Amino acid sequence: MASKSKISRTRNIGVVAHIDAGKTTVTERILYYTGKSYKMGEVHDGQAVMDWMPQEQERGITITSAVTTCVWRNHDIHVIDTPGHVDFTIEVERSLRVLDGAVVVFCAVGGVEPQSETVWHQADKYGVPKVAFINKMDRVGADYFSVIKTMRKRFTSVPVPIQIPAGAEDNFRGVIDLINQRMIVWNDSTSGMDLVFEEIPAEFAEQATSERDKMVETLAEVDDGLADKYLSGEEITVPEIEAALRKATISLKIVPVLCGAALRNKGIQPILDAVINYLPSPEDIPPVRGINPVTREEEIRQCSDKEPFSALAFKIMIDEGRKLTYLRIYSGKVQVNDEIYNSIKKKKEKIARLLRMHANKRERIESASAGDIIAVLGLKTTTTGDTLCREEKPIMLELIEFYEPVISQAIEAKTPADQEKLSIALDKLIEEDPTLKVKYEEETAQTIISGMGELHLEIIVDRLMREFNCHVNVGRPRVVYRETIQKKAEAEGIFEKELGDKKHFGHVKLSLMPRKRGSGIAIVNKISDGVIPPEYYEIIEEGIREATMNGVLNGYPVMDVEIAVTGGSFREGESSAQGYKIAASAAFRDGCNLAEPVMLEPMMMVDIITPSEFMGDVIGDINARKGEIQSVDPKGTVSEIKAKVPLKALFGYSTDLRSSTQGRAIFSMIFAEYNKA
Repeated sequence: MASKSKISRTRNIGVVAHIDAGKTTVTERILYYTGKSYKMGEVHDGQAVMDWMPQEQERGITITSAVTTCVWRNHDIHVIDTPGHVDFTIEVERSLRVLDGAVVVFCAVGGVEPQSETVWHQADKYGVPKVAFINKMDRVGADYFSVIKTMRKRFTSVPVPIQIPAGAEDNFRGVIDLINQRMIVWNDSTSGMDLVFEEIPAEFAEQATSERDKMVETLAEVDDGLADKYLSGEEITVPEIEAALRKATISLKIVPVLCGAALRNKGIQPILDAVINYLPSPEDIPPVRGINPVTREEEIRQCSDKEPFSALAFKIMIDEGRKLTYLRIYSGKVQVNDEIYNSIKKKKEKIARLLRMHANKRERIESASAGDIIAVLGLKTTTTGDTLCREEKPIMLELIEFYEPVISQAIEAKTPADQEKLSIALDKLIEEDPTLKVKYEEETAQTIISGMGELHLEIIVDRLMREFNCHVNVGRPRVVYRETIQKKAEAEGIFEKELGDKKHFGHVKLSLMPRKRGSGIAIVNKISDGVIPPEYYEIIEEGIREATMNGVLNGYPVMDVEIAVTGGSFREGESSAQGYKIAASAAFRDGCNLAEPVMLEPMMMVDIITPSEFMGDVIGDINARKGEIQSVDPKGTVSEIKAKVPLKALFGYSTDLRSSTQGRAIFSMIFAEYNKA
């Protein structure tokens, strides 16, 4: 029974928010009050524990998600402090996938800012329950109820204040706990470590009663048990309120709202209580689903130590030259020196060390079990999104789809010293970021980096300079096109030449046919026996594959063609591998020229969430960019627009969208398909 209680006493939470709402400060206070840190780090001094990368400290922003573990009321809380900057949304996305709950921090002055909207919708996408904390109540212009009003307008889940502030701005004294009907004040002399419970002062009594009634009324709307007692006018007890709040929070119907001033050390302990009281343990969330790679059937794994081991690698970090893999364990147990199986790569891996992370410090542990978030040393082939399991009980958890990169940029080192650093740095970045691709172009001596969008490449270049001190010149972003053919064609290639004192001969006949969009290249051998010796078949295929890398129109890779090798001829003593390879390549190029070659351009599926009042402008702009609107879905005060747009029309789109919607619309884009340019 003990192991079950360990899982029910675990919380995996993320602290998410808009840049500058005070996320990292909140996380620092959580670590201090749970005894993880002996002093409080401040972001503005560059001393925050969680922002440990030098460029995070310089800028006072969070770039990578840091993971740490702390203990409160005998519960293990794994906290991920995520970036709030729009450029690093992918980090938030990766984190939300493995978290069970989130604390969303809002600024009492700024209110619901665009990026807090983004993370809120991301959390909704993964079904992550939330607790909201309205920070900076001591700042000039702080308005608690105005922020809650905006939250009601913009989000589907209902915000329910379980606290109200006692005073605001300079007069912010503490918070009034509506559930237990008491006032909480913090002792400044002990850095907010000691909190004192007092009677609610007379000046706030009326407001507290009316807000508590509203809270109970909202809960009664979503909880039938409570509704009966409420309607019959019976007294509702504190445990009943807490149970109803927990149920409604986990089922995403409501979001409990708290307030405070993290920098003044006020309001943090109640957040920790709320995390334990209202956010789910790994047992409270639905069991994880996956596919059995052998039977291809769907399987589920309950969050329990008794189930077979399964875990998801959600982040790779290169730290002091060693590869750290972050895992979220969904079921079963794992120990140091265990041999585990990567079901995606179909390879065995060995666990050299298990680490419980505390930002960038770490503690070695011997074993970990269901519900834990840990880091592992020793995994060689595992990358982001891979599933780790037991070989005899394999499972593949929800794959992260890594799309083919659609945008590329040339970079070149400024000095020979930078050139050496560049290749090492890029290798490390590729390891951390599976959506980044790199290739070196011989003829221009440039390195081409390709990624998912302009922003993505911007960050990579930024990290090259700051993390690896590698200075580069950057070219303009370019769209990655493809080529294909539109009709059937036959072609033959003959190669006859003396190289040195040896004759080389090759003769290959091909038939080319267009294939369905997205189906790739297929090479079929239809050579009759005795025409060409079988030992040359492989080299002929190699010649064709190499030729598909450079099309006949503009040298872009060719896709969606079936190439049948139909014949050729053989000369004793003259035919050579070299001859057949060159002949096959020439035949393919001739065939393409005869088969009406055409350029294809990448089309992106763009998903825009915009306040409804800007919907007309956004749709008009998409049409002007030759996009096709796929669907428009009103969701309360916001509308979601999905459209297919050529990538070349999307350069600079984020800036245009922000300026036409007062910075309130957000968009994400993923590669959809290649289409005729």
